[in-house]
Amino acid sequence: MDAQVSNTTRKALLALNCGLLGIGNCGGPLLMRLYFLHGGKRVWLSSFLETAGFPIVLLPLSVTYLRRRNTLSPSSTATEVISIRWPLFTASAVIGVLTGLDDYIYAYGLARLPVSTSSLIIATQLAFTAGFAFLLVRQRFTSYSINAVVLLSIGAVVLALHTTGDRPEGESDREYVLGFILTLGASALYGFILPLVELTYKKAKQVISYTLVMEIQMVMSFFATGFCIVGMLINNDFKAMRREASEFELGEARYYMVLVWSAIMWQFFFLGAIGVIFCASSLLSGIIIAAHLPVVEILAVIFYKESFQSEKGVALALSLWGFVSYFYGEIKHSKKKVEAPETEMLQYHVP
Repeated sequence: MDAQVSNTTRKALLALNCGLLGIGNCGGPLLMRLYFLHGGKRVWLSSFLETAGFPIVLLPLSVTYLRRRNTLSPSSTATEVISIRWPLFTASAVIGVLTGLDDYIYAYGLARLPVSTSSLIIATQLAFTAGFAFLLVRQRFTSYSINAVVLLSIGAVVLALHTTGDRPEGESDREYVLGFILTLGASALYGFILPLVELTYKKAKQVISYTLVMEIQMVMSFFATGFCIVGMLINNDFKAMRREASEFELGEARYYMVLVWSAIMWQFFFLGAIGVIFCASSLLSGIIIAAHLPVVEILAVIFYKESFQSEKGVALALSLWGFVSYFYGEIKHSKKKVEAPETEMLQYHVP
């Protein structure tokens, strides 16, 4: 993180990105499932929407550019419009393609699973994030964080024991199991992408500011969207959209409204995710994604009348236990860091 950023600014940015991540993490899956429930069938289109909202990032980028230009001293050189350099651009492009692949796998899985089930499977992402964070960025672990990862993994196993109990009507066992497996694969892939972003920050040969983070998000989303556009062209999704809109159960206007808001919600999610990595770590980003699981569960049951069997209840309880364990450990660790300097000062002044 940029050393010039004050502690207050860091906390404000962390709160902002946690909010963006929370809104996107709840709104994105629910809107995508709404699309599939009411007649939507285009998986490539759904994956495209997960990153197609990246132009909205141009608004805050424009604001930061004008702010930098206005605060520029007369003796300084001209303000750079784009600060990302080629090595970082290339790394962001590669991560963007991986994100596009993850978008497709996730969309395919969600098309065949209820939101409540898919969100519980996605909770396993924390275990993958923790593992890859340890391998890629040497993430520090405590007994509390290890306990959280284990509990979340057990919760996913409990859910997997009854994979067909809430199968949507008219869907075969094979399609449901395939959706389960692909959603788990999407969880593993994004669990790899988050630490990879953190590693990119650490290895970048330029100062990482929040403006640069937004530029990285633009590049990642651009290449992820391009990956999905290729799939849409091959699958003739653009030609099928007009017919699908006219047949959409909620009406044509609401069809396009669902698409637009879905793109916005997912952009909040991705910008929030890499923003939290910038302010803290990839593990915290994974924790926050998983921490919104109960909210998604409740909203899916309320709005989509999804069933909530005992297996989901057990998995949800284990997940909540894991979250509480992690945050308790982090709070305890933070208190120790604050108390340690005070103890050293007292010892120093003892005559």
